Amino acid sequence: MYHVDLRQHKLTVAVPYSGQTRALRTVVRTRGDLVQTRVATANQLTALLEDCWPGAAVIFAGIASPIALAFLARYPTPDSARHLGEKRIAAFCASHHYTGRRTAAELLERLRSAPAGTTDQAITVGLADAVLALAAVLTALSAAIKNLNQSATARLGEHPDGAIFTSLPRSGQISAAQMLAEWGDCRPACEFRQAVTAFADNNRHASPWAAQIYAGAIAGGKDHPHATRILARAWIRVIYRCWLDGVPYDPARHGAAQLLHASQQAA
Repeated sequence: MYHVDLRQHKLTVAVPYSGQTRALRTVVRTRGDLVQTRVATANQLTALLEDCWPGAAVIFAGIASPIALAFLARYPTPDSARHLGEKRIAAFCASHHYTGRRTAAELLERLRSAPAGTTDQAITVGLADAVLALAAVLTALSAAIKNLNQSATARLGEHPDGAIFTSLPRSGQISAAQMLAEWGDCRPACEFRQAVTAFADNNRHASPWAAQIYAGAIAGGKDHPHATRILARAWIRVIYRCWLDGVPYDPARHGAAQLLHASQQAA
């Protein structure tokens, strides 16, 4: 015996995602995978350096930064940096356009004040190979992520809904691309918790309305992650309205934001 679903007239036929959305999602998700791989590789390199070449792990702020990777490519072991002095560090930084605030003397002090690295020649040979390999992987990953950033920005600009997501306060090109890619074409079906919570956490510093919702959640005893999720849910309702109408976000048309602005002006 067959049963008839009496709710059929209320159901919406699922529509396959458009080629533009699928292209954006492919780029964004691939970028996300590479970012995670970069974090894991950087952690692996840091652990190796802390064990065998501690100074190289702390001389520059970020182990995956271009200047740190260039340093490791030139000085992969403590022995290779044995004769490194202030003048050589200054010349190295100049050749790699170092824009950090530390002087060559300060960098050298960070290097020398760290625990001594390995002096075992057998270990040194293996250390050099391992450091150079990980540094090369991180350099390649950073280049690939940079290219995907450009691709995501281009795909976002071509998408018919791109203007809606880039109009959100402090969304940024990559954040907007992530949210749109995960939101998809089936309104409002979406799974983009990570993208929208990251946006909400950043956005609360630019939107008084968002800041008020976040502060209210914190005042109510919620911790930071919970308060951010509450703000994200509030933004989803706003984004859905913008997307349904096909118009970019405009705080002047956002009733709650305008009420808050009026109360602040009156105060």
